[in-house]
Amino acid sequence: MWLTLGMMAWAGGDGRPDAFRQLDEVWPTPNNVRTVTGRPGSAYWQQRVDYDMQVTIDEPTATLTGSETITYHNNSPDTLDYLWVHLEPDLLKPTAQGALMAAAPDIEDMSYKGFANLLGRTTFDANLELSRVEDAEGNPLATHPIDTTMRVDLASPLAPGEHVVFDIDWSYQIVDATLHRARSGYETLDDGRRLFELAQFYPRVAAYTDAGGWHHDPFTGRGEFTTEFGDYTMAITVPDNHVVAATGELVNPERILEPRWIKRLEQADSAREPVTIISAAEAGKRGPSKGTKTWTYKAENVRDVAFASSSRFAWDAMRYTPEGGEPVWAMSYWPPAGDALWARYSTWAVVHTLDVYSDFAFPYPYPVAISVNGPVGGMEYPMICFNGPRPTDEGDWYGVPGEKMPWKHSKNGLISVIIHEVGHNWYPMIVNSDERHWTWMDEGLNSYVQFLAEATWEPDYPRRRGEPRALAEYMASPNRVPVMTQSDSLLQFGNNAYATPAVALNYLRESILGRERMDDAFRAYSKAWAFKRPNPADFFRIMEDVSGEDLDWFWRGWFYSTDHVDVEVTGVTNYQINTQNPEIESDRKKRERDEEPISLSKQRDEGLRFLSDSQPELLDYYSTYDALDVTAAQRAEYVQLLDALTPSEQELLKTRKWFTVIDLVNHGGLVTNVPLLLTFEDGSTEELRLPVDLWRKDARSARKLVVSDQAIASVRFDPHWETPDSERSNDIFPREVPTRQIKLKPQDVVPPPMRLP
Repeated sequence: MWLTLGMMAWAGGDGRPDAFRQLDEVWPTPNNVRTVTGRPGSAYWQQRVDYDMQVTIDEPTATLTGSETITYHNNSPDTLDYLWVHLEPDLLKPTAQGALMAAAPDIEDMSYKGFANLLGRTTFDANLELSRVEDAEGNPLATHPIDTTMRVDLASPLAPGEHVVFDIDWSYQIVDATLHRARSGYETLDDGRRLFELAQFYPRVAAYTDAGGWHHDPFTGRGEFTTEFGDYTMAITVPDNHVVAATGELVNPERILEPRWIKRLEQADSAREPVTIISAAEAGKRGPSKGTKTWTYKAENVRDVAFASSSRFAWDAMRYTPEGGEPVWAMSYWPPAGDALWARYSTWAVVHTLDVYSDFAFPYPYPVAISVNGPVGGMEYPMICFNGPRPTDEGDWYGVPGEKMPWKHSKNGLISVIIHEVGHNWYPMIVNSDERHWTWMDEGLNSYVQFLAEATWEPDYPRRRGEPRALAEYMASPNRVPVMTQSDSLLQFGNNAYATPAVALNYLRESILGRERMDDAFRAYSKAWAFKRPNPADFFRIMEDVSGEDLDWFWRGWFYSTDHVDVEVTGVTNYQINTQNPEIESDRKKRERDEEPISLSKQRDEGLRFLSDSQPELLDYYSTYDALDVTAAQRAEYVQLLDALTPSEQELLKTRKWFTVIDLVNHGGLVTNVPLLLTFEDGSTEELRLPVDLWRKDARSARKLVVSDQAIASVRFDPHWETPDSERSNDIFPREVPTRQIKLKPQDVVPPPMRLP
């Protein structure tokens, strides 16, 4: 498709698409808030929200009750009459917009679990009950709930530079996350104990920004969050046999942790590998609760918080210092069922992520990074993430003699999901993009750096996203929308939000900018927008500014269109200079004639009797005349030609170089660089890399002249599969004969006819 978006649908008078048209008319006009270089300007501002909350988990009933004091700082130039607050637990109400807009599932082919989930969604009481919304003086504030959001009217207008304090009390039923697809919930373990992973558990103020005002879109389950930075204090009351992992630092360890845990943490502070704080065996033996304990955590300058709690948590930790950064506690928590996998890999995966992302972006700024195993398969929050893989006995085992190891799929799945979820600390937890609208700005950028991190885990690690070849079929499919599509409207969410931008950025790094320029630009973007809120144009502009490359064609094709790569080599023609020397040209033409095939009739005429054999007087001059023989007139004409030429012109006629014209057609519409493999007549090869600018005058077709010492026998486009080219059979000219496999099947067994007794 050439013209995929109305705002992009421009072509010249002959219908030629302009793939290199600038995007100035599409991007917001730069100003002193967001500059033309893609950086925050002198007038940049963002709001701030601080939370002081107390929450209680009742394990038997799986309920959460909470109370919070919110301090909202108005750093904007606007006076605010009201605030908008998100009530995200209401997503699971049967009447929520997310449920009502969901398409019908394939109910004719459902698993037991899927069917149970379907029924449960219609009956689960997910209503978040608000028992108090008051100002600092205890006066009720008017509220107006709308789906998963609520408008809170302020007692008086909030002027720029002022702040307001108000309180909310709430409670709700925690969902069983093994029955309902949710980003928060609990799991009942085999022994009846419960493991809680709590996120989006509190009413939180929506973002108010220079680009979009109030971000009060309802939470429908897909597009994630747009939030403000702030300081948090969380007092989490749970059964006294629970262990709690949370965003931030534990401020009352001496009242909460057992002495042996504190001693082991002291050992982990200087250890070079993870130290067990609570073993799986110890976790499995923890007795019933006798009361409650309150774990108090504090977190500074974060956009959100989450926590996990269970009496069955094993726990390990090590202290790691990223290059150029401060020491970080890398920690993992898991139930005994995950021990074989988690004890070996989880915290090392956290450390590896801290190391690689700190290099490609900026040093990790928080004091802790946590990975927790539970029912939520993969979800990220500041300083803590929830990851699902556990050991399984399916498939092939691997390991060392005498040691039974978990299945490699579970291993790789765990490592990759931890890298991805811990990596989200950078995108979007610190580089605070708008997940609700532009999923690719966190998932896509994070998947790109994940691809880089996986490369250095071990040789031949099966990286998930980043290789162009893996995306070729999808990019050529009709089931696509542009990457620049709002989250709730994305089709094939994983490919649109994760894989396509990850492949695009890897292609930009390897094929367009090169690693050094790409890494410099990406690092500059990350540092410029750390703890701030970038929009898409900010990313695009700063990447161009630092790399020194006009990349509008790239953003247009990869992010604003659904074009794909399908370049065909349609022709290869070799040329040589005609010397106009009759002796040389006569010999050349005779060689070409001698190489022509002999016709079938001519072959069968061999041995015929000719009349001229018996009557030689019939032969004359023309019987032996060769029209390619050089005549005296031709020699004289050549002498006259030379006399009319200058010495330099005469030398040009002696040129024996080969001039090869390569014809290319762009069927997919997405302009790309043109890497070519040239194979010469003697079998030698040479690689030729042509820039994307080859398509500037016509994005549909291009011709390239190659000058060489030999004739070119064949040309192949993209020999190393660096582009997601969708049709490999037309990449080479002349065409190769395809090879296919014949797979024989067992002969059908015909049962014998039934024999009657």
